[in-house]
Parts: sequence; structure tokens; C-alpha cells
Amino acid sequence: MKTTSQTLSRMTLAAILLVSAQASYAIDKVTFQLDWLPGGDKAPVYVGVEQGFFAEAGLDVTIRQGKGSTDAITKLATGAADVGLSDLVSLLVAKANDNVPVKAIYSVFSKAPYAFYVLSDSQVKSVRDVANTTIATSPFTSANVFLPLLLRKNGIAEDSVTVLKADPGALNPMLITGKAEVMISWITDTVKNQAQAAQVGKQLTVLPWHDAGLEFYSTAVIASERFLKARPEVAKRFVAAYAKSVAYTWAHPEQSGADVHASVPDVDPQQAADTIKSIRGLVYNEVSERDGMGHFAPARLASTWQWTAQAQQLEPASFDPESAISRDFLPEE
Repeated sequence: MKTTSQTLSRMTLAAILLVSAQASYAIDKVTFQLDWLPGGDKAPVYVGVEQGFFAEAGLDVTIRQGKGSTDAITKLATGAADVGLSDLVSLLVAKANDNVPVKAIYSVFSKAPYAFYVLSDSQVKSVRDVANTTIATSPFTSANVFLPLLLRKNGIAEDSVTVLKADPGALNPMLITGKAEVMISWITDTVKNQAQAAQVGKQLTVLPWHDAGLEFYSTAVIASERFLKARPEVAKRFVAAYAKSVAYTWAHPEQSGADVHASVPDVDPQQAADTIKSIRGLVYNEVSERDGMGHFAPARLASTWQWTAQAQQLEPASFDPESAISRDFLPEE
């Protein structure tokens, strides 16, 4: 015959098991949509998985590869993903034109990654020196829409440059072999571009556009409005864990490169680590120091939209860029 103490013990054990089972089912699943292929520039989300930051926040994060910012925005707008990455410029255009139900909730690159690349022995030493040169660019890069504005801001006549459009894989060889004197590429491609040049004994110099007056936000964490409304606490936990991952990524680039490789074996860990180091200035800079990591300062956001509206030939007053972001999910300082 069971004693009262035995019965209570079993009841207590059952209660513990029930609570444990409930806790195991309490993990919130989140689908994260990349804006491009995996690599060092996408490291924080992989770090969050491999270092357990998402798990600590009660999140089970699935990461999907992307095909560009427009594709990522579409995936979120249609409910195929909850959160992701996008160029803020692309989101502003999508919101202004179609009012897509997506918002930016955390700034990753507070400086734009667009840049000119030249051979290190080139006479082109700054953006102001590109007049009367041949510039190679991809037909698909969003940098192209800002090129006329950049030239104008730096006193360069647009008809003084010859723009050649070619397949992205052909651009660096065109620069290295002298078929073009200048190449448009992203700072995130520095490691890959420099490695190709080194194979033929050459070096490249990178001329960031943000040093020549192109001052605006770029890559940001975005989220569907449906997700933000239905699961605001999950969104807050995700952003807090992602912010922790950002800090870890640039404090430990080698381990973070290994974390990307652990999740995506096709990514070379050392190249990922080198990329992380090369883009630190897009994440940690005077803007993030002044305004805070992840924040969207109203003045810089307005400037981002002014540049975007001019480039896209949109009426600046027709859209309020504040409607494209939410500051409600940023971690408390």
C-alpha cells in the first residue's frame, strides 16, 4: 500500500516532468531570411545559433539564404519569413511605392558599403579623381543609382566617366588587367577582391563612398509587421540576442568565422573571419558611437531617404521614412 509521502513524491515528480515538458514546447520558432549568400558579413545570425544566444533567449532560429534585398522583403511581406536582412534603401523604396508590411528594427551597417576599387599604383587616390576614367560595374548593383549623385556631390561631370557594365565575376579581372581603371564593388567584397589581385602580384586600394559624402544607413534587420504585431515579445528577444551576437562577432572574428563555417561548411572560416575584420567600420564607427548600436537617428534616416528619393526620382515629401522603421524592439541600454 502506498504511503501518503510516496504519493506526494510521485505527484511532485509528475509536476516537475509536466513543467519540463511545457518548457520544452515553449521554444519559439523564428525564420530568418538572408538578403544574400552566407559569409562573414552575415556572421551575427550564425554566431547567435552556434554560441547559443538565440537558444538562451528561448528561440529556435532557422536561416534561409537569399537572392537580394528585394527578395528578402518579399519573403517577409508574404509571410514566408519572420525577420531578416535588407538594405534599408531597398526597404524605403518598397515602402514608398507599395507600402509593404515590413519594418526595419535594428541597424547593422550604419554606413553604406559602396566603394570604388583601384590598383594601388593608380593615379586615382580619392573619389574626386575618377573624372576621365573607365568605371566597371555590375548591372545589378544598387550602387549604380547613386553613382550620378556621388559624382555630382564631388564636382565630377557625369559625362566625364565611361561606365562599363559586366558580369559581377568579370569586374575584378577587368580592373586587374587594365580594361577598367576603377571598379564599383562593396566593401564586404574586399577580402575576395584583394585575394584575386594578390594571385597576380597586385594590390587594390578601396575608396569608400561614405568618405565622399554618401552618408546613409545600409543593412538592417527587418521584420514583417504581422510578426511584430502577433509576437512582439519574441521580436524583442530576437533583437536582444542578435545585438549580443553582433558584439561577439566583432570581439571574436576568428571564432565567428568558424561559427559561419559550422553552419555552412561551404564557407571558408578564415575568409569569413577576414571579411568580419574588413567591415568593422561599417558597424562600429562614429555614427554608432554617437547614436548607439542598432539605432536609427531621425536626422540620418531623413538623409538616407533624401539620397534615395533623388536616386529613384521620387518626390521626397511624398513619403515619411519614419513609417519604415520601429524603435520599439531595440534592447534597453
